[in-house]
Amino acid sequence: MMNPKVLFFLGISLLPLNGFSQTKTIEEKGSLTKSIMSLSKKVSSYMQAQADINGFSGTVLIVKKDSLLLREAYGYANYEWGIKTTVNTKFSLASVSKQFTAAAILQLAERKLLSFDDTLNKYFHGFPKGDQITIHMMLSHMSGLPMDFDELYLNQVSLNQDLVLNYIAQKELLFPPGKQTSYSNIGYYLLARIIEKVSGKSYSMYLKDNIFDPLKMKETGVMTNDEVIPNMADRYIKKGKSYIKNPYINWMFNIGHDGIYSTADDLLKWDRALYGTTILSEKMKQLMFTSYNEQNFGYGFMINPFYNQGHKLIAHDGGFFGAMTSLNRYTDDDLLVVVLSNNQSPSYLLAYGLAAICFGKDVELPYLHQKSDKNNRSLYKLFTGNYEDIKIIEKNGKLYYKDLDIELIPESDNKFFRSDDDNRTVEFIKDNHGKYSSIKLTKAGVVEIRKKLF
Repeated sequence: MMNPKVLFFLGISLLPLNGFSQTKTIEEKGSLTKSIMSLSKKVSSYMQAQADINGFSGTVLIVKKDSLLLREAYGYANYEWGIKTTVNTKFSLASVSKQFTAAAILQLAERKLLSFDDTLNKYFHGFPKGDQITIHMMLSHMSGLPMDFDELYLNQVSLNQDLVLNYIAQKELLFPPGKQTSYSNIGYYLLARIIEKVSGKSYSMYLKDNIFDPLKMKETGVMTNDEVIPNMADRYIKKGKSYIKNPYINWMFNIGHDGIYSTADDLLKWDRALYGTTILSEKMKQLMFTSYNEQNFGYGFMINPFYNQGHKLIAHDGGFFGAMTSLNRYTDDDLLVVVLSNNQSPSYLLAYGLAAICFGKDVELPYLHQKSDKNNRSLYKLFTGNYEDIKIIEKNGKLYYKDLDIELIPESDNKFFRSDDDNRTVEFIKDNHGKYSSIKLTKAGVVEIRKKLF
C-alpha cells in the first residue's frame, strides 16, 4: 500500500511513497517540497498543452523517488458518448504487455519447469528450424521469426489454436536463428502458449495467480472477446483531424505480445515490485535487464535505448490501433514515467519530453503551427547540407528532412515544422560568422542541437 499521506499544492497531489527521512531538517524538507512543486507544475503545464494543442487523450503518471509528480487524465475514454478519461480508466497496453510475458517465463525457469535453451520444437512441432529457435532467442528478438500475424487475428472470429500455429509455421524466417535481431510479436505469442503448456493454466490465469494478484494489481488483466471490462477505454485511430474506431481484434490470439489492459496506478505497483524480489529474484531480474544485442533488447524490455538521455533506462513502448503506451523506468534516478493513450497520441514522445523536464532539460511547450507564405526562400540554399546524422535537402523550392518523404513547412524565415509530425520542428541557427552552421531540433519539445558538417 502507498503511504496515504497526500499533500496538495496548486491542485497537484504530491504523494510521498515511503515518507521523508526522519533525519531531514525542516529546511531540507521545505527545499525538497519547493523543488517537487516546481517540477510538478512544469510537467503538468506540458501535458495540459499536449492535450489542448495536440489532442492527447489518456492518463499520465510520473513518480520520482518519494513523490508523485503527476497523476492526471485527459481527453475521452469514449468519443461517441463523450465519456471523459479518469485516472482509473483502463487502457490496452499493446506491446508493454511483453514484459509480463517475459516475467512469467522467468518465473517458470526459476522453478525449473523450463529452460532458456529449450527449443521451440520441444513445445510445438513442425516449425522450420524450430529445433534451433530457443526461448532465449524469442525473448530477446533473435529468433528470426517474422514481425506479426495480425492479418490473421484482425477481423476474423473463427480461429483456433492449431490453425494459427500452422499459419505461423508457414511463414519464412527472416534470418538463421540467433544470427541477427528483429522485433517479433510472433515470438512472444508463442511464449504465451509455452506458458500455458508448462503451467497447465491459461495465459491470463497464470498472470493473475502469479503476478497480478500477488501485487494487488486489481485493475489489470488480459483482454477477451466477450468480457465486459468496467472503466475500459475504447480505442481510436487518427485519420486526418478526426478519429475512427479500430477494427475488430480477436483477442484470443493477440496475447503474449499484446492483450493486457491496466491502469497507471497498477503499473506503479509493477514498477515498485521490480525493485524488490516479490515477483522475480535478483538473478532473474538481472537476466531480464541485460541487453543481448545491438538493438538493446532484454527480456520484455529495452535496456538503455538510444533515447535514454544519459540516464540508465529500462523501458518499453506499445502501439496498436489507437492504443499507444510507454513505460519508462530510470532506475538510478528512481523515476517512473507512464503514458497511456487511446487515440494514437505519440506516448513514447511525450514520455521522452516528460523525462527531459524531470532531468532539467530545455523543453518547449507545444503550440499551433502556422504555415508562412512570406518566408525568405532564397535562404534555402544556405540551409542545405548534412547536420551530423540529418540531411537537409532542397528541391523545387521546398526543403526536406532526410529524404523527399518529409517536407519542412516554413513558419518563419528559419524555423520549420515537419509535414509528418508538427510536434517536431527544425530551426536553422547562425553562428558568429553569419553562417547557418547548426540546427535546433525539437522532438516533443525536447531541444537537440546538430552541427553542420562543412
